[in-house]
Amino acid sequence: MRAFQYKITLFNILFFCSFFVFSQGGKQKELEARRLELSREIQQINKLLSSNQSKEKSQISQIEDLNHKLSVRENLIKVTNQQANLLTREINTNQKQITANREELELLKKGYAKMLQKAYKNKNKHNRVMFLLSATNFKQAYKRIQYLNQYADYQKEQGDKIKEKTIALQKANSNLLIQKEAKSKLIAENKKEQKALEAERKQHEAIMSAIKKDLNKYTAQIKAKEKEARRIDREIDKLIAEAIAASNKKAGAKSTTKSKSFALTAEAKALAADFLGNKGKLPWPVEKGVVKLRYGKQPSPVDRNLTINSNGVRISTEKGAQVRAVFNGEVMGILKPKRSNPIVMVKHGNYITTYQNLGKIYVKTGDKVTTKQDIGEVFTNPTTGETVLKFRIDKDNKTQNPSSWIYKM
Repeated sequence: MRAFQYKITLFNILFFCSFFVFSQGGKQKELEARRLELSREIQQINKLLSSNQSKEKSQISQIEDLNHKLSVRENLIKVTNQQANLLTREINTNQKQITANREELELLKKGYAKMLQKAYKNKNKHNRVMFLLSATNFKQAYKRIQYLNQYADYQKEQGDKIKEKTIALQKANSNLLIQKEAKSKLIAENKKEQKALEAERKQHEAIMSAIKKDLNKYTAQIKAKEKEARRIDREIDKLIAEAIAASNKKAGAKSTTKSKSFALTAEAKALAADFLGNKGKLPWPVEKGVVKLRYGKQPSPVDRNLTINSNGVRISTEKGAQVRAVFNGEVMGILKPKRSNPIVMVKHGNYITTYQNLGKIYVKTGDKVTTKQDIGEVFTNPTTGETVLKFRIDKDNKTQNPSSWIYKM
């Protein structure tokens, strides 16, 4: 009974240790993937910024770029710290396990040495024969043969255990060295990122200091920019409302002007279901880019008292970047607002994706498009050198957060 309880306890300990190691390893892989992702994003930001160095970018645009860069770098440092801390815990756990294994190995070696000494003293064949012949009956002699065989097997088993423990200990020591090297590398990388972060913060402070000297001028610029964005949003909303009304009229629904959702055909319903089924997996509307402004209400990076309400995302990309449809659909309309660049809207059942600030358009209203098909080219500002796509997703007449739909946005 005691032996059974011991086995159960030992099994539970081994199971817990295995689960702990597995969960720690999974977390480490998750953090490493996130760290690499953030590192790539910083590389992309640096590449985009360096390509526009010769252009006269506004201080507002510079602050927007730096704000995003600072945010990504701070996240990178945070993730790297988490990795280093997790490695520290793993190293401490492994060191304790190595110490316990080393002590157990020493005990095994001592026991095995004593056993060999005893075996050496009794290895004489005469002693073995005498041991058998001195048995009082056949049954006892048989039992003594069994004992001798079991003792020989036990000797071999102990020798094998020592070999296994020695190999396991060597492997654990090697893994420990790898973990320590990985930790040292992470710490060195973090120091490098901290240094870059401090330099970017000083740059940010210098630009903000210049802006504050004439804050009213910059605040007025931001308000004008927001007013223009709202005007374009109203044009997009109007086109969506008209498309909803038209779909309901075609379906024979009553009070079409008040309806807030599309009347869908069986084909459109299937397309909408496919679009929904790919939530979080949709491709980016450009091959390369970083999100410069995210969805929703947020304070202005220049004047924290001002609120920016973004109905989509702004993606900074490279000159000549092709705009891609994120899913199969039909071109619902093309807008050409005053004082702004063309807009393409693609319908996917009762979902609409909107692509703003295009320099070239390759499609026309009514065209069927497929996932990743080029539908235009992002406009590049000749003065600032910036190439920014504004991207929006709507479900019927309600905006959606693109980050919830686009893969790793």
